[in-house]
Amino acid sequence: MLGGCWGGGYSVTTEVTIRLPYAFILPYRAARGVAFEEIPTMRRREMLLTTGAALSLAAFPRGWVAAEDKRKPHVLFFTRSQGFEHSVINRGKDEKPGHAETVFTELGQQNGFDVTVTKDGRVFDGDLDQFDAFFFFTTGDLTQPSRDGGEPMSAAGKERLLAAVAGGKGFLGSHCASDTFHSQGDARERQNPPDPYIAMIGGEFISHGPQQLAKQEVIDPKFPGVEKLGDSFALLDEWYALKNFADDLHVILLQITEFMKGNDYARPNYPSTWARMHGQGRVFYTSMGHREDVWTNPIFQGIVLGAVSWAVGNVDVDVAPNLSSAAPDAHTLKNA
Repeated sequence: MLGGCWGGGYSVTTEVTIRLPYAFILPYRAARGVAFEEIPTMRRREMLLTTGAALSLAAFPRGWVAAEDKRKPHVLFFTRSQGFEHSVINRGKDEKPGHAETVFTELGQQNGFDVTVTKDGRVFDGDLDQFDAFFFFTTGDLTQPSRDGGEPMSAAGKERLLAAVAGGKGFLGSHCASDTFHSQGDARERQNPPDPYIAMIGGEFISHGPQQLAKQEVIDPKFPGVEKLGDSFALLDEWYALKNFADDLHVILLQITEFMKGNDYARPNYPSTWARMHGQGRVFYTSMGHREDVWTNPIFQGIVLGAVSWAVGNVDVDVAPNLSSAAPDAHTLKNA
């Protein structure tokens, strides 16, 4: 049963059973000179999500605490689209929760944290103390009107969000969260300083090429949810070209641009998943999340769960800046 919350939000109060596609992330085995089209495409089968067995492959990583006498962490999943609305958060005419909204809510049910989902920007003018972290899957200037039915965030609401994160709230962003509150100036040039929201999240969307299988190199195998991914893996998704990286990024996954199709990726390797501290707040971003089957992928879910556990302070891990060593040419947007 779904209960209304904030005029555009949902909180799930009973368990849901949904049949969802199950996708595999492939280990990256392409030798130098082997084109990606020669790598087998992702295999699929159906996985029935049920209580107890629903997301067993994506259980919370080591260190997660869910004591009965401790309040569950509460995550606000904000899915408003002032710009392009992705299919994974589209609710359709019947206003049922979108695919990603349903999947993330079930992750919370299965792993001991509460989720409130909303497209209503007025939530940021209310009580933010009730939330331990904010999770954005958003596009555009969220203070402006949109066609998805969500009420705009006020300018003061944006400031309150940034202040809440700087004051110690967690923040997570997936995919188009970096396509939100763009910096002023040429889209294909670096801005310094960027928009305050971009400065907080740590990077900004430029463009994307065709969906494709692309290699992700694991830079920090100790980050929660990443421990079992090996040195690298390949995933089929829509990959973002990114810029305006914060100098204090802790790179977790690196986008390997060799063999990628499209001029968007004709550049040196750059971060695709990272963490950073914003004042006292813990910030996480991954460019993954465009496709429906990515949201049901157990490894993507494991990364997200690890990020939640870190962002709300249940797991501690070293996120010292490593951008200069992990991706020394990240600010170069074109190959020479």
